[in-house]
This record gives sequence, C-alpha cells and structure tokens, in this order.
Amino acid sequence: MADDAAGQDKRKQHRARQSGVSADKKKEKAKRDSNQKEPELTARQRNPKAFAINSAQRAERNFRRKEDLTAKKQHIPVVDQTPDEPPPVLIAIVGPPKVGKTTLIKDLIKSFTRTNVTDIKGPITIVTSKKRRITLLECNNDINSMIDVAKCADLVLLLCDASYGFEMEIFEFLNICQVHGMPKIMGVLTHLDMIKNPKQLRKRKKELKHRFWTEVYDGAKLFYLSGLLHGEYLRNEIKNLGRFISVMKFRPLQWRGAHSYLLVDRVEDVTNTDAVRRNPKCDREVVLYGYVRGVPLKQQHMVHIAGLGDARIDELSMIPDPCPLPGTEKKRSLLEKERLLYAPMSGVGGIVYDKDAVYIELQGSHSHKEKTAEATEQEALVSKLIEKKATMDEQMQEQQFRLFSDAAPMKSKDYKSDHEEDEEGDEAADDSGMDAADSDEEQDDEFAANDWRGENSDEEEEDEEQSDASSGDEEYQSLKQKGEGEDDDDDEDDEDEDEDDEESRILANNMSWKTNLAQKARDAFLQRHSESRNLMRIVYGVYNQSERSKEQQKEQEENDSDEELGGLFRVAAKQQTELQKDKDIRDKDERCFFEYQGGVTRDWLTEDNKELIKNCFVTGKWKASEDAENLLKLDDMSDADSEVYGDFEDLETGEQHSGKPKDEAAEGSEEEAPTPGEKRKMTRVEEENLTKKELMAKKLKLKAKFDAEYDNHGEKGEEDGGRITGDHSFYEDLKAEAQKQGELNKSEFAHLDNELRIQIEGYRAGLYVRLGFKTMPAEFVENFDASYPVLVGALNMTEENVGYVNCKVKKHRWYKKILKTGDPLIVSMGWRRFQTVAIFAKVEDNFRQRYLKYTPNHVTCSMTFWGPITPQNTGFLALQTVRQDQEEMKRLGFRIAATGCVTELDKSSQIMKKLKLVGHPFKIYKNTAYIKDMFHSSLEVAKFEGAKIKTVSGIRGQIKKSHHTPEGSYRATFEDKIVLSDIVFCRTWFRVEVPRFYAPITSLLLAAEQKSQWQGMKTLGQLKRERALQNEAQPDSMYTDIVRKPKIFRPLVIPKALQRALPYKDKPKLGPENPREELERVAVVDSPYEQKVAKMMKMIETNYKDKRNRDRKETQQRMKKFRAQKRADEASKQQHQKQLRKKVSRAISKMRGKSQK
Repeated sequence: MADDAAGQDKRKQHRARQSGVSADKKKEKAKRDSNQKEPELTARQRNPKAFAINSAQRAERNFRRKEDLTAKKQHIPVVDQTPDEPPPVLIAIVGPPKVGKTTLIKDLIKSFTRTNVTDIKGPITIVTSKKRRITLLECNNDINSMIDVAKCADLVLLLCDASYGFEMEIFEFLNICQVHGMPKIMGVLTHLDMIKNPKQLRKRKKELKHRFWTEVYDGAKLFYLSGLLHGEYLRNEIKNLGRFISVMKFRPLQWRGAHSYLLVDRVEDVTNTDAVRRNPKCDREVVLYGYVRGVPLKQQHMVHIAGLGDARIDELSMIPDPCPLPGTEKKRSLLEKERLLYAPMSGVGGIVYDKDAVYIELQGSHSHKEKTAEATEQEALVSKLIEKKATMDEQMQEQQFRLFSDAAPMKSKDYKSDHEEDEEGDEAADDSGMDAADSDEEQDDEFAANDWRGENSDEEEEDEEQSDASSGDEEYQSLKQKGEGEDDDDDEDDEDEDEDDEESRILANNMSWKTNLAQKARDAFLQRHSESRNLMRIVYGVYNQSERSKEQQKEQEENDSDEELGGLFRVAAKQQTELQKDKDIRDKDERCFFEYQGGVTRDWLTEDNKELIKNCFVTGKWKASEDAENLLKLDDMSDADSEVYGDFEDLETGEQHSGKPKDEAAEGSEEEAPTPGEKRKMTRVEEENLTKKELMAKKLKLKAKFDAEYDNHGEKGEEDGGRITGDHSFYEDLKAEAQKQGELNKSEFAHLDNELRIQIEGYRAGLYVRLGFKTMPAEFVENFDASYPVLVGALNMTEENVGYVNCKVKKHRWYKKILKTGDPLIVSMGWRRFQTVAIFAKVEDNFRQRYLKYTPNHVTCSMTFWGPITPQNTGFLALQTVRQDQEEMKRLGFRIAATGCVTELDKSSQIMKKLKLVGHPFKIYKNTAYIKDMFHSSLEVAKFEGAKIKTVSGIRGQIKKSHHTPEGSYRATFEDKIVLSDIVFCRTWFRVEVPRFYAPITSLLLAAEQKSQWQGMKTLGQLKRERALQNEAQPDSMYTDIVRKPKIFRPLVIPKALQRALPYKDKPKLGPENPREELERVAVVDSPYEQKVAKMMKMIETNYKDKRNRDRKETQQRMKKFRAQKRADEASKQQHQKQLRKKVSRAISKMRGKSQK
C-alpha cells in the first residue's frame, strides 16, 4: 500500500508528441529557425516593429513609475561591519503590563529549543539556525528600562492588547526609538479572543493596523495572536513569528556603528568574602559578562553603565562562547544537541564558563539526593564559621568559666601559668618568625597557583601535588607536636629547645618546594615552545603584554626566593650583586635566546637554521617566482589575454612555461621576454622605454577596462530584449565600493593570530568577554534585579569630558505643560541618563542667543546645559520625571517633555538676556534733557557714555555726560524735544550663566521596590506645592485699576494781529469778542388774574384725577364678579358632563351584561 501511495504521489513526466499536426508545425518552425543566420535572437529582436509602442505618453508614464519604484527601494550603501560570527540578534519584547510578554517569550523558546523555561529573568540567548542566534529580553514597565532597551535592541516586538487598544507606554517607547535610532519594529496584537463578534474583530484589526502604520511606517508588519490554548499561544502563529525573526535583516544605526556596547547577561561578585563580612558596605569587585556589539572594544576606553555611572575597565578578557553556533557542515535543520539555550540569570544552561574555571550544573539524580545527618551538621558548622567575624584565638580568649554558681566568671585571657609567663619572652621571637613564614607561604602559594594555570606541565603538576600533600602532613604533625608540648606542663626547658629546633627543620623542609623555581619555569617554557613554533614570537620576542607581566612577576618571585635564607630572613647586603648577576644572565639569554638542548630546541645561530627563517626578514633573498617586484609586475600584466598567453609556472610540478600574445606571434616579433630576475623601476624614463611586450600588455589591459565599462551595458540592453531601462550605474558603483570596503576590512586582520589581533584591533563584535571592575558600589550587588537590563556602553575619548552642550530642542506636542528655564530636566543622550539644569534661548538674525523664560510651542529653540560632551547630530530626549507614580502619570499623561539633537560643543556659553533701564527727565532745554533714576552713580554713567536711548513716543537719543545732582543723573540729547511726562529707556544685554549641574541617574543602586522611584532635584513648583508655600505678591506685578484724569486743554487763543490778517471766513465768529459771565435767572411774578386762572386749572386737574381713580376701582370690581361667575358656570358644566358620562357608561355596561347572558 505504501508503494502504491508513493506511485500515485509521483508525477509523470510529460511526453512530447512525435506525430500529428502540432508536432509537424513544431518541426517546420525549428527547421526555419535553424536556417536563419542568427538563431539565438529573440522574437522582439527579429521583429522589432511588432513590439513598437503605441503611445509615447503611456510608455513614458510606465517608465517613470518603474524608475520611481526602483528609486524608493534604493538606499545609501553602507559598509558591512558584520563580523564572521556576529553577536546574537537582540530582540526586545516591549509592552504595557498584562499583555502577554512573558508568555510570548516562553513560547518562542519552546518553539526554537523545545525547552520549557518557567522563570524569565534577564537576557536569554538561543540558537535559532546554523548562522543566527537571538537574545530575548523582556522590558518591564519602567521608563528607564525602556530607554536602555531602545538604545541596544535590534528588533522590537511591540505587544498590544487588542481589546483595549494602544496605551501610552507604546507611544512613549516609539518616540524613544525615533530619538535614539529606530530599530526594526514589529507589532503583535494579543487578547483577540476577547472580541467575540467577527465583524467587530475585523474592524478592530484594521483600525489598529492603520494607527500602527501612522506611528511607524506604511506597511509595517503587524502580527495577530488569536488567543490562548492551554495557557500558550497557537503553535503555528508562534512558528510563523519565529520564521520572520530568523530571516529578518537589520540596517546599521549611526550611534551603534561608532561605539561598542554589550548587554550584560551574567553578573558575578568576586569580592573577598572576608572583606565583605567585616564591612558589608565596602566597594565590591564585580565581573560582568556579555557579547560585544558595535565596533571593537578596548580596555583603554572608559565605559558607562546605564543606571550606575562611568567606570574604568580594570580587567578585560575573552572567554569561550557559552552559546556557540553549530558546525559548518551542510544540513537542513539543527540537531537536538545544537539547540542551545543560555540564560544564566534564569538558571538555565548547564555549563558556565569563567576566565579560569568551568562550572557545571548537575541535574537529575545528583540534585535530588537526600542529605545525610552528618552532611547537614557539616554544612551548619561551616556556615557558623563563615558568619564569625573574630578569629579562633580571640574567641578562645573571650571564653568564660565558673567554678561555682555564685562565683565570678574567669576568662581564659586573664589566666596564665607561671611556666607560660617564663616562656612568653623566649617564644615571642619564634612565634613572630613562624607567623611571617606562614604568611609568606600563603602568598607564594597564590602566585604559584596563578603560574601553574598557564605555564607548568603535567609532570610538574603531579610533583607539586605530592609536595603539597607531604608538606601538609608534616605541617599537621608539627602542629600536633606543638600542641602536645604546650599541654604538658612537666616538660623541661631542654625539651622545649629540641622541639623548637624540630619545628624550624620542618618549616625548612616545607620551603623546599621553592628550590629551582627558575629552572622548572625554564624547562616548562622550552617544552611548550618546542611543541608550538611561533616564528613571530621567536624573531621579535614577547609581544603580548600579559605574558610580559607574567615574566616580570616570575622574575620577582625568583629574586624573592634567592634572597631568602631558610625561609625566615632576607639578605639585604647582597641585593645589588644578585641584581647585577641576573642582568648578566638575561643578557646572555637574549644573545642566544635559548640554550641548545639536543633535539628539543634549535640553535638559531647556525647557518642551517638561519636559512629556515631568512625569508621572514626584509633582507632575505626571495625566489624568482616569489619576489615582490616580479609579483607586482605580473599583477600589472594580468588580464584575460595575458593570463592565457603570458608566462606562468605550474605550481604542482614547478615547470616554467612561456608564451607570447596572439598579435605578437602573428607579427613574427622576436623580442625576448625579460628574465624573472630583472626588476622594473617605476620611473618616467623606464615607462617610456618599455618593451613591446609590456606595451602590448598595457594596451590589452586598457582595452579590457574599456570593454568592461561600455560593452557590458550594450550586452545588458540586448539581454533585456531592447527595452528602455534607466541608468543605475552610479548606484551600482556605490554598492560595489561599499562591498569592496567591507571585504577589505574583514581581510585586513584575518591572517593574524587571534591574540595579536585582539591587541591591535580590540575585542571585536561577537566575542563573549569578561569585564572586571574593582570599585563598584555595594548597593549594585545587594540590590541587583535581573529584570532591569544592565547596558555597558563604551565612550570615545571626547565623550569622557564634561562641558557646555548646545542643542536644538522642541517641546513635544503631546506634553501638556511648557518647560521653564532653570527647572531640572532628565536628559537621555548617548548611553547616559542624567539630570541637569537647562537654559533656553532663541537664535536671532545677528546670531545672538536671546534668553527665553519658557519654551515656545510648535517651534524649535536652543538649549544649553552643563553635561557630557557628545558628538554633533546625536539625538536626545528630555523628561521631567522618571518616577512610576500613578498620580503624577495621570496628571502628565505623556511623559516625554522634549526631543532634539546636539548642534554645537563649546567650553563656554553665550546666552544674553535683555535688560531695560528706565529713567525720567527732570530738566528739558530744547533737544537736551537731564535724566534721573536710571543709574546709581556717576561711574555707571561713565560706562554707558554714548549708549543709545529712546522714549516711549519713539524719540531717539544718546547719553552724553554725567550730572552732579542728583547722583546717577546724566545729560542726554534727543532728535526732537521731549516732555517731562516721557519715559526714557536704555536697552542693554547681559550674559546669563548656565548652572554647572550634572547628576547621573543611579537607579540600579536603589532597592528592588524603589528602582522605578528615582527622584533627583525637584523643581521650585514641586517644592512649593509640597510645603504649601505661595509667592509673595510684588506690587509691580499686581494688576491695578488704571485711573486717568481727564485732560483739560487750554482754550485756543488767537492773537489779535493774526485775527486781523486772516480772511473773514477764517476769523473766529463764535461768541462775543468780550464774553461775560451769564446773568442769574429773573423771577416771574403773576398778576391776580393769572393766579385765578392757574388756581382754576389746578382744581380741574384734581377732579379729573379723582374721577379716573374711581372708574378704575369700579372696573376692577366688575371684572372680579365676572370671573367668579364664569368659574361657577364652568364648574356646573363639568359636573353635568360627568353625570352624563356616568349614565352612558352604566347603560353600556348593562347592554354588555345582557349580551353575555
């Protein structure tokens, strides 16, 4: 059945028809094509008229569209700096809380390595394919972590809760990425299963996709994770996401391409435990591990640890890669053992490499064995001993003993026997000598151990182990004998002296391992170098700095051992003699380099051995085929024709072959080829006197170059079928040049030894290095949290300095408040995050930087602050707080206050502030006036002589000289006469000092619950709000009611002479010429008749008013009665209608009752 199924699945091959009408037509067509002169021509080339364009406009439009699409795909070629073994691709998973970041990391790890990781902490490195590794890093909801992750991530997976939408953290992170170099960003939508309606789900996806495209770019990839199944995302969706990650390409960023950096994936505290036990807050010696990224890292560079500060590298070394790439053999997928996973902070990855050790985590049965009672007791005893801060002697002296319950306690240090008191003076010198010997032994053991790791052979290891074991046994016996001698109180003084002699003899035997140290080191050195012959080391001596320091340390130990007598005393008188003797020995060794020891080493002073390395020097004689001049000469003649018909040598047989070009053979030229031993001198005379063969080779080379530049374009056009194509040669040349430069960079140090290459080039990207720091704060180790990334960025030489930095900044349009000059700002620039005080300014037309109190809206301005020197065009962002405070986040909303870039670096600042000096005139003489209240002394006036002044009405003037009274007044001239009510201004400028405040953010030193609550210097407004303080009101700043007295103008007076000269129409005609005051009103007295008439009229008016009042009251009474009658009629009408409705309803109900019966 299996065979039948396989046969059905296998497709049959097509059988061409051999007979029939179609086969005959094909045969005739093939026969016609074979008879043509150029059968390889295409149909478009044989009949171009059939393919002619119908519309020139449409053809031009199509051509333009094609070229536009091609131009959009083009980008400026950059030199590829990717090493042969690149570092793992750093993938950051970013998003708000509770969106599924940890679940996504677990599923990706399970998809790639088939391993379940329960606890996600710190970076996790896995091998995804034969040539790619990735490092997964989860970014917590802290803006400090988001900034550090954006600076180092190669790819960002931006998670979003589709049921809720994009949150503020996503927009903040996108703005951070735009400032610090935009990495690749892929959106991932989760919680899609919360939307049950399919139509609503499609609409939601479309809305989020277009909003994501608005923030990133059109066409940005957005993944959909439809839901969870058994606590995991669907396997196919995770697999598709992993495929996109595995094949994604990354474009180098400007800042990372100029700096080296590493993300720490392992932290070790190697401080002496005794020092930590005595002083828990002492400076720690910390070792950081990680992959180098960016440019090569050198130990001379100072580094900045984000969240900690600048530090100097005390130790830098390379260690084996804990997560290496698989082998180079061809295979379609990774083997199970090659699916590596390295996550030391998460407790995953069985093997951990250190500089001088390899730690293996035993799993399975080893880790689940039950501990016996004896092992538990031993662990408790060891832990108690470690916790003790005093020595055993001090503890023994503090022991107390009571003979009786009510007796006073006796301490061991207060009780001494008479015998011990007599011997105390005799044994003091011996004890001090033994203590010194013991300390010397411990130091020598440490040095010997360091030398043994890299220098001694296997046989010497066994010898040293035996000698150490024997010395340990003898030491134990001597201490035992010493203890028995002290406990026995009946021994005589002679026996004590014999015991002292025996102890000194044993100590001398213990020091016997130091004998012939120099000879042992020399033998090991000779044996090692006889096995690996490094000609560069032999010719130029020790070129490695570490080996040189080891040799110096070894020489120092040899000198110490030679100067000791019996391991107790040193001879100071012979020091100069011994130094001179050692110098003579070293001189002899340098002259012959090594002593000849049979067949182990070679004597390089003999002629036979000299011949072997002679060609390593510039004075050596090369073979004719290997001479540099001849090789260069042959390289100049190398082209297609000269390679076929020129001289060459068979490298396998060593046989020489000679030939002539075709043209020269046809002409019958008998010119002989120059011998290989001849050397061509590149002078103008020699170039003019070249032989015919050399001229021909030169012409052929020029012809080949011409053909390569012009003929290939014609062939390409023919291959395209005669279609019109654009000229992209310039872009292709740029790409070829960048590719050539990249290959040259890779091949420059490829032939060097790895150790020598590291010394010259530095630790290149992709190497796993070990960084040692000796003076790290204790809080860094005590409060270390693996969920916060530790980014170590190298600083260039100029970036280590601090000075004035001038930037171009713009307040973010989403930030609610405006920024005030003098308020502290938190700036993220380069690798650093620090707090500083910024001064804002505006650049005017005369390039003066005018002081601004607040940042303008929607417009860039200049900002100057005191901080680290950073290269120009480096982007930065500014925040006012990095605290994760919910109340403050609700008040601010969007936390990124401003963005910008560095424009200028200077050691000084030139920000000027405008100052208006105000004065008032007190004397006026035509165009001259005396001004007061502007200055306080005549000295100030003298400084401003010649300054320009101006009145409110716009009359310009100049300061002349100071005036004696009042003090500070001066004389000024104006272009017109001013009045006493004018106010005079003098516009001046003075320089504003930028505060020298720079405080790095040290969030990594805080405790775990306070890492997101870092608080620097507070603003003045925050301090006033916390203390409920208010500014004292200044009278000048208060708004007051403006009371203006009415202006009373004097009447216009025209002189009489002018009035007489004026024409009649212009003469004043209003009022008498001599106006007088108005007379008082004259009282009018009525006659008796007029009085009677007035009295009668008053009586009639009174009667009329009375009648009007009576009529009004009567009308009101009538209206009141009418309204009452109308209300009564309406009520009776309503009552009647109600009775009638009752009757009708009762009748209807009776009728219904009858009908129902």
